[in-house]
Amino acid sequence: MEKFVINGGVPLHGEVTVSGAKNAALAIIPAAILCRDVCRIENLPVSISDVRYMISTLKYIGATIKYIDRSTIEIDSRNVNSYMISHDMTKHLRASYYFIGALLGRFGKARVAMPGGCYLGPRPIDQHIKGFEALGATISVEDNAIVEATSSKLFGAPVYLDIVSVGATVNIMLAAARAEGMTIIENAAKEPHIVDLANFLNSMGADIRGAGTDVIKIRGTENLHGCTYSIIPDQIEAGTFMVAAAATRGNVLINNVIPKHLESISTKLIECGADIEEYDEAVRVSMTERPGKCNIKTMPHPGFPTDMQPQMAVLLSMAEGTSLISESIWSNRFRYTEQLQRMGARITVDGQIAMIHGVEKLKGAPVKADDLRAGAAMIIAGLCAEGRTEIEDVMHIKRGYENVVEKFSNLGADIRMVYSVDPFDINKVG
Repeated sequence: MEKFVINGGVPLHGEVTVSGAKNAALAIIPAAILCRDVCRIENLPVSISDVRYMISTLKYIGATIKYIDRSTIEIDSRNVNSYMISHDMTKHLRASYYFIGALLGRFGKARVAMPGGCYLGPRPIDQHIKGFEALGATISVEDNAIVEATSSKLFGAPVYLDIVSVGATVNIMLAAARAEGMTIIENAAKEPHIVDLANFLNSMGADIRGAGTDVIKIRGTENLHGCTYSIIPDQIEAGTFMVAAAATRGNVLINNVIPKHLESISTKLIECGADIEEYDEAVRVSMTERPGKCNIKTMPHPGFPTDMQPQMAVLLSMAEGTSLISESIWSNRFRYTEQLQRMGARITVDGQIAMIHGVEKLKGAPVKADDLRAGAAMIIAGLCAEGRTEIEDVMHIKRGYENVVEKFSNLGADIRMVYSVDPFDINKVG
């Protein structure tokens, strides 16, 4: 069993380079099967577990993967020969449902087990199904476990999403890229990785316009081809290091970022008293005093991202005054507050609102990572706290942060990964 051990109280200093965007990668990898050709993907966070599972799924259905270097792979999808993906392949991550849209676009049929991933509350796929059906597919869900989609031919159509859904927007884009005619997605998600997916598909010969706005127009193209494409930097990883720099009262230059993608995060950090300098492809974050309070409401892009609210909660737990966080995306996102309370944070949760009364210092304690972003928050809390913090269930963190121990160590953090034996695991105890 792996866990992170942190001795806190050391301000972060130095430079760190952000990896490619996890959420973009998880959409682009299945998109590669829409062409019967070779795609080279650069700036790919190859070592995170979510990406490895996606690559394994490609191999499972017949693709050939060639590793060029630590952040580049070639996907040869010419021999993809299966439209069926079992629960063993999908149980590890939520984004596995993107294979429904990709396989539907490639074969006109898909049979994919329902996905796994972090539990942040109910995540229905009704908007995905609505989009597929609008394109002419017939959808059935067996025992709430397997989604089967079939179509003799997909046709472009207007699709209005009842709620802004990143997953549904991606899946409909994948299926529509090879449908006959024009598909118009209204009330579409606008996140940076939606734009990145559209740019990747266009590099393959697709005709997609409007990504980044709430109306995306896709003119289907039958003959897509291979391409070389570099994934955008990870907005949430960058934001995590920004908050960590401020929370530890350090000074960190964060390289390989798109500052515009970070505006909502930068705004709140500045409100809390951080100094932020923007460069073409980097930001510097520094803070010397105790942070001030602020209020946050998570919103779809370009609003404050839900994936950054646990990290900001750590900063606010040490701020002067009382702050409020309102979570409007996921119903179960505040589970991590119990872990922060073990470290001395004063947080009261009422439904979708957390009231945070700032304390001067957090104290090291044994905690766990309830999910990916909660795990990132626990790292930041451990870095700030007095004494020793041990974080369990770090497999959640490894789902989305590449070389996280190495990167924080290079900034001066006293953090290491250790292996321990569960005394109740009969397979490991003699």
